[in-house]
Amino acid sequence: MRLVRGRAVDMTQGAIWPVLVSFSIPLLLGDLFQLLYNTVDSIVVGNFVGLSALAAVGSTGHICKLLVNFFSGLSMGASAVISQCFGAHDTARLHRAIQTTMVLTFIACAALTAVGVLGCDWLLEQTDTPPDVFAEASLYLHIYFAGLAGLLLYNMGSAILRALGDTRRPTLFLLISSGLNVALDLIFVLAFGWGIAGVAAATILAQGISAVLVLRVLMRLPEPGCAYVWREVTVDRALAKSIVSVGLPVAVQKAIVAFSNVFIQAYINAFDTAAIAGWACYRKLDQYLMLPMQSMGQAAATFVAQNLGAGKLDRAKKGVWAALGMSFAVAALAAAVICAFPTPLVRLFIDDGDTIGFGVLFIRLCTPFATLCSLNQVFSGAMRGAGSSRIPMVVTLCTHVFFRQAFLAVISRVLPGNLHAVAFAYPLGWVICGVVISLCYRFSGWDKKWREKLAVKGRA
Repeated sequence: MRLVRGRAVDMTQGAIWPVLVSFSIPLLLGDLFQLLYNTVDSIVVGNFVGLSALAAVGSTGHICKLLVNFFSGLSMGASAVISQCFGAHDTARLHRAIQTTMVLTFIACAALTAVGVLGCDWLLEQTDTPPDVFAEASLYLHIYFAGLAGLLLYNMGSAILRALGDTRRPTLFLLISSGLNVALDLIFVLAFGWGIAGVAAATILAQGISAVLVLRVLMRLPEPGCAYVWREVTVDRALAKSIVSVGLPVAVQKAIVAFSNVFIQAYINAFDTAAIAGWACYRKLDQYLMLPMQSMGQAAATFVAQNLGAGKLDRAKKGVWAALGMSFAVAALAAAVICAFPTPLVRLFIDDGDTIGFGVLFIRLCTPFATLCSLNQVFSGAMRGAGSSRIPMVVTLCTHVFFRQAFLAVISRVLPGNLHAVAFAYPLGWVICGVVISLCYRFSGWDKKWREKLAVKGRA
């Protein structure tokens, strides 16, 4: 199969680490730009709207991720199936997989938009959102979910391109939308005085532009039979089943983790507005730390899927360890920078002494442990690329959801009003998850199943 206008990356050939780097750097930059315009939202709100507005945006973060994370799990299922088709050079099946994926995407857009708009107030109530924050948080969420389709379409379209090894154009589109978001933030908030509504409107307009750009590319892929042509819309039931069987466990995992985080936010909301805002600042910075690990996890998933599709199991496994090493190295460097300059980093969001104090507290308590997420991201990505997504789902749910909720339920009674204890639920979850997912990757037998599968194909 030819490269997509020279941009796709065939990860089944060549030295392993350069292939992973060439794939993951554009992916990392794309995620960075996507996070950047969310960060700009918080900076503009904190500096030009007020403390309660910053707390409102911060308290909605996990609610926004609830539906977005569910959908991103489905996109990972599609990416794994498409990557395997690409690695096997099965053009006809690749065409049907892209068609089926886009049909499922439009259905999901309609369903998740309705759920988000109708359910956001209920979720705010369940997290005990303070009265001085509730109205602005509700307004932000209603606008955000009304324009959710743009983000979902971009995420799935870019997942398809990344499955083909093309990470450059999704990155370019995010760069464009990020610049647009910053400009619209300043116009809507400073010039028009729309406050938190202006920030939400800027976000959904920028996301809509990125969706249009990525859909335009999908309609013009030059590979024979590969392009997504509207008049040829079809749904392959077998492929849809494969996409859902891989993606649904990831989607459920991500949604439940986000749902659990919504209720962890409720424990934070029990403290004052400055603590809520400080937590919001820390979580924004923490997301930057997670980016290299997430990008390398996606690179590992695509690398494994393409190489298994090409029948190269040993190469797939070598790629996993290369990805893990690079993930740890970059994440450790990022953590060191954040821990070295916590005060000026938090001050970017707001110049309030109490809020800065809380933000620095959370950074010093949690950030040193965050690099352990490399284990979960890379090993989980590898197993998803192999089609074994249920094991990462179970491990993540047990460690990030059930353990954290049980820990918080106990610690909030044993040490009531102790903010340190509440925040430490995150590091403990990372530690336990890292240990368990490492054991599962080593002993679950996913590689043995593929070796047997490839042996049967070889004999055939």
